[in-house]
Amino acid sequence: MPGLRVERHGIVGSTNNVAFERARSGDPGGLWIVAEKQSDGRGRRGRDWVSPRGNLFTSHLLLDPGPRERLGEVPLVAAVALADAIDKCAGTHQMVGLKWPNDLLVDGAKLSGILLEAESVASGRTALVLGFGVNCVAHPEHGLYPTVDLAALGHRISADQLFNALALSLDHWLSVWRRADGFKDVRKAWLARAVHLGKTIRVRNGDREMAGTFLDLDNRGHLVLGLENGQRETIFAGDVFLEGLQPEGSPDIPKF
Repeated sequence: MPGLRVERHGIVGSTNNVAFERARSGDPGGLWIVAEKQSDGRGRRGRDWVSPRGNLFTSHLLLDPGPRERLGEVPLVAAVALADAIDKCAGTHQMVGLKWPNDLLVDGAKLSGILLEAESVASGRTALVLGFGVNCVAHPEHGLYPTVDLAALGHRISADQLFNALALSLDHWLSVWRRADGFKDVRKAWLARAVHLGKTIRVRNGDREMAGTFLDLDNRGHLVLGLENGQRETIFAGDVFLEGLQPEGSPDIPKF
């Protein structure tokens, strides 16, 4: 892709960490960090992320990508972009489903991890890093929830092939999102892949837990839960899981 800036590594602790190091050193943003392996990969809430060779590990650095009040929408942008990239490489149509806000699932098994982190750098700008880990050739056998990889699904897609598709897809969806009403199109694309829409789910946030029907996303990407008493509850963060199942993850909301 013309103008694509990519920094490639063999082994790094975390591609997100490298991206933040570049931001602190004055990088203007738009940089991709790609590694063959991570020695200290992490998921949401500090969970470990298994990082064997052959899978995709990449992070994208953005500087002031949009208004701060809209950055909570970016996790959904990232999820739609990655889902589209995987389907394009696999030659499938909506094989990948989405669990709020940005878990990618295939038949209920998790295929990837997306971790968004943000911090203010010395210039006063906001550095937002979008980290992607995709199970191309291997997946963890034991964890909190079922996992899968593309090879096990019958799709031989290399990490490089998927990276190229992701870079194009993310560029497209970020340009859509940056429009004045662009999140409307992101929200529509996300809902088209929503695996729990219309189903009874549980949401756990700290000591608070509630059950209801996943009705919709609001115009900022928050989950709208329909309660048994007929009221609606807007969920800003929490662990989401189907009724009767254990928690499968939690939202990626940028921290400042």
